[in-house]
Amino acid sequence: MGSAVYLRAAPSAGGLYPAEVYVVSRGTSLLPPGLYNYQCRTHSLMHYWENDVWQSLQAACFWHPSLENTQLAIIVTAVFYRSAWRYEDRAYRRIFLDTGHLLGNIELAGAITDYRPHLIGGFVDESVNDLLYVDPQQEGAIAVLPLADLLDVNQNLPLGCTALPSATETNYPQIPDGELLTYFHQHTQIQLGITGNLNLPVIKQEKSLEDKYNFPFCLKIPTTTAPIEWGQKLSELEITMYKRRSTRAYNGDDLSFDELKSLLDFTYQPQNYIDQSLDISPDYFDLNLIETFIAVCGVKGLEAGCYYYAPKAQELRQIRFKNFRRELHFLCLGQELGRDAAAVLFHTADLKAAIAQYGDRVYRYLHMDAGHLGQRLNLAAMHLNVGVSGIGGFFDDQVNEVLGIPTDEAVLYITTLGRPR
Repeated sequence: MGSAVYLRAAPSAGGLYPAEVYVVSRGTSLLPPGLYNYQCRTHSLMHYWENDVWQSLQAACFWHPSLENTQLAIIVTAVFYRSAWRYEDRAYRRIFLDTGHLLGNIELAGAITDYRPHLIGGFVDESVNDLLYVDPQQEGAIAVLPLADLLDVNQNLPLGCTALPSATETNYPQIPDGELLTYFHQHTQIQLGITGNLNLPVIKQEKSLEDKYNFPFCLKIPTTTAPIEWGQKLSELEITMYKRRSTRAYNGDDLSFDELKSLLDFTYQPQNYIDQSLDISPDYFDLNLIETFIAVCGVKGLEAGCYYYAPKAQELRQIRFKNFRRELHFLCLGQELGRDAAAVLFHTADLKAAIAQYGDRVYRYLHMDAGHLGQRLNLAAMHLNVGVSGIGGFFDDQVNEVLGIPTDEAVLYITTLGRPR
């Protein structure tokens, strides 16, 4: 027999998996108090610190209410070199996209097992790194997720803010090649000396009543559809999470409009899954900052072109009338996935407005939210036998020019969809 091949349930750029997963226990019947590291090869937890550190975690997270009565928390860190040796400074965005995919899996796995992960992005980085005993030059905490037990009424607490602002750097020095990642991560941290323990700014995260772009010339096409059926006790969702794989090549054939509508429904309309116990109001850092554009090349029943997806109105708004296959091949750095896909989905954000709201730390939030949406797209596609693959390498500025996406919108992530070859 040959050697075993170990695969992961969440995708990672280049298969490098920079994320590490830790568990903090307050003390349960199964997990004594302390710190645990998840060992993916053996699917086990290594108990490496046996003292209670829960109060230290609460203080580092500004006494977030979701930590008040919960007993367990997951902390996701990034080991920077795992990605940086290959992708250099651009690895920073890929690390957070990867982590967003992981957050999507944790959210859905929680729904299957009666846990409600709460997402905390605002914490004192140095305090959490010290708590875990990690070397901050090599590894850093990027997300904290208290796990509320849905079967315990004492743990069903109202949410606090998931994202908090950091300072904003305005006078950037000359940064040598290869050092931007380290510099930027340090300058996206929340420092006790800057913000203090109390009176942090309150960030409003209520959804606006209207979608951002309502172009007067647009053809508007409804996308409402019946929700995807995940089977009894969500068994099909669990199997899909195990089976998820990135598609290596597409054959260029069309998808149906119904398939595209179902993918968008599962990704953006969680309220439609109440009957399947999947409407747990998934946490994002701030979805108001993320916009979605779709380049359609081969969807039956939908004209080729570029569309803005309006999630609140649940409609596609066409902004360009053209088949962009050749241009997508170029924009995706010559990758055939871009050329042969039936539809290519772009997550974007207005960086200037986002930074004004959250400071430089928003770069983390934007990419983790984009990856989180990407994971929901991945799982829905796999369930429908649609090919799917994310792309983090592209010509950033040219995307807006070619597709007609407003110039204020910076592209964060690309997800391709099509028929597997």
